[in-house]
Amino acid sequence: MEKRVFLSPPHMGGKELEYIKDVFASNYIAPLGQFVDLFEKKISEFTASKGALAVSSGTSAIHLALKILNIGEGDTVLASTFTFIGSVSPVTFEKGVPIFIDSSLDSWNLDPELLDSSIKSLIKRGSHPKALILTHLYGQPAQVDIIRDICRNYDIFLIEDAAESLGATLNGKHTGTFGDIGIYSFNGNKIITTSGGGAMVSDNLDYILKGKFYSTQAKENNLWYEHQEIGFNYRMSNVVAAIGVGQIEVLKSRIARKREIFDLYTKFLSEIDEIDFMPEIKGAFGNRWLTCITLKKGDPINLIKKLDQHNIESRPLWKPMHLQPVFKGVTSFTNGVSEGLFKKGICLPSGTAMTDDTIKIVANIIKEHLYSESR
Repeated sequence: MEKRVFLSPPHMGGKELEYIKDVFASNYIAPLGQFVDLFEKKISEFTASKGALAVSSGTSAIHLALKILNIGEGDTVLASTFTFIGSVSPVTFEKGVPIFIDSSLDSWNLDPELLDSSIKSLIKRGSHPKALILTHLYGQPAQVDIIRDICRNYDIFLIEDAAESLGATLNGKHTGTFGDIGIYSFNGNKIITTSGGGAMVSDNLDYILKGKFYSTQAKENNLWYEHQEIGFNYRMSNVVAAIGVGQIEVLKSRIARKREIFDLYTKFLSEIDEIDFMPEIKGAFGNRWLTCITLKKGDPINLIKKLDQHNIESRPLWKPMHLQPVFKGVTSFTNGVSEGLFKKGICLPSGTAMTDDTIKIVANIIKEHLYSESR
């Protein structure tokens, strides 16, 4: 390929620059203004959540969620092990104790049965988890309805990391809206982007108000700057929100294209028995943020290198958190699923501006490589 094929590059919808010009004309480029309000409104309406808060990143949204739910020093926080570190690092910001739970092959997401048995084991040890951070991996919903009920049964807060799954649904309900608080990311590689940014959603409007308070340095409602608590500089700027408004207007078409890309890969690679695709559980409608595969034979790193030789970006699946050096010694409940997926998995280029011909070229390179390795 003459031009680099990236994994999931930004794809502008057309009106973003127009909205940015409106911001500059108003001179409201700071973390306030009409586009911040409008973006929050559009996120809330799209996901059918009662409230939304636009912030600087998905990671900051998770941090706010923990702060709002009063997660503090020594509190046990369960989390998906098969995820990006930004999903779990905020637990350490508040000096909580992360505990990692492995995945199910049915969804690649957190295993509900393992979750339930892990909670029982922890309670027997005298440690009652206070919250669970559940990741909806690669745009595919976890079995969040079952997981939500487990959390309710044990009086555990549920934070949904839907950073990768904006627009994905389970039985018609949006990921991020099942639990107490949900978060989304608008990083440069997400299904829609604001260059950087995130959002928190909840049906508890008190949580949204508290999040707004903490995200604006915990300033009290006085004329002067009064602070009784420590807050953070986490609010989204009006410029960034203007990009978000333009992006969310094309979100449905982006989801449709992501799913088309997945279908094209499955079509072009259907003859290859050595490949399995990330599954979609019953009742789920994933946004297919990235098309992900596993190889039954061979080393995925060799395939990644082969694609790179053709100027095509691909990546391994997430390395589980319980294998990360920074979390060495952290308690985890594992079953081998996430480790197996990491060793055999690849994320394929899935940008919504990709042509069908480009997808076919990528697929053909994969086929040629796997055929040559099997000889």
